[in-house]
Amino acid sequence: MKKIMLTLAVAATIGSVTTAYANPDVLQLSSDGNQFEERFKQLSRDTAWEQKNKVDLQFNTYHPQGMTKIGNLFYMSSVEIIEKPVKYEQPLNGYDRSAGKGIGHLFVFNNEGKLLKDIELGEGNMYHPGGIAFDGESIWVSVAEYRPDSESIIYKVDPKTMKSKEMFRTNDHIGGILRDGKKGNLKAVSWGSRTFYEFNQKGKIVSKSKNPSHFIDYQDCEGAGENMICSGITELPQNETISAKYELGGLALLNKKTMKIEHELPISLFSAQGHTATRNPVYVENRDQEFKLYAVPDDDKSSMLVYEAK
Repeated sequence: MKKIMLTLAVAATIGSVTTAYANPDVLQLSSDGNQFEERFKQLSRDTAWEQKNKVDLQFNTYHPQGMTKIGNLFYMSSVEIIEKPVKYEQPLNGYDRSAGKGIGHLFVFNNEGKLLKDIELGEGNMYHPGGIAFDGESIWVSVAEYRPDSESIIYKVDPKTMKSKEMFRTNDHIGGILRDGKKGNLKAVSWGSRTFYEFNQKGKIVSKSKNPSHFIDYQDCEGAGENMICSGITELPQNETISAKYELGGLALLNKKTMKIEHELPISLFSAQGHTATRNPVYVENRDQEFKLYAVPDDDKSSMLVYEAK
């Protein structure tokens, strides 16, 4: 199911996609990686965040997952759930729930929240995209079954042509992926980020290790020099009298080689619907002496919230 759906404005937007791709700011994550890391390490739970913008997205976002930014365009993965997986009373054939049904999307939208393109990704039971990242040439997207201990397809998407290419398949739910530079291996996290993976381009597992941190489950990661910044969430019970769970959001800086945490902090920012800002896609940016955080925490009728660290 690798069909590209174009809006009526596609002819006018092809040029803007190419222009955005050619923008030198595209490579800002790698070119000033050390400065980015140092600025991130200055953040703490006492950091004051100011909301600078709120962009209402002019399309059904379904359940957003990962986001990256190239020039002035945003790329966001999302899962459209047609039939929600149902948990079994007892594990069946190695699974704890049914496969469900759905469609995987990679949306492209502009600063005004206008949808420019919708690329469908996935096949059969593999319809759930995860966190995504741009390596300076391609956008990497994992599309997995919507259940743990399953399987995934790893794609890369050319932002100039918006064509996707299947790179390999692997026997686990890959919930987020990024490439270490333009020619390096791929770093990935499993369902709930409980397992770290390193793949080569052909899909061979180079290393596999357990995530020692249980602070948050990583949802979306981006490269930052020799490190990577991951965002995520965990749901915690409040007390015996309140049935609703508290969403704890956070950010973590991990060393790409060792996958050890260099720095981490909670994020106490919430959407109008009450979700923590890092629940769904997050993109962080170090630009013009500003540290910005872009987030789309809500489903379906969503807004992109833009914060600046003070």
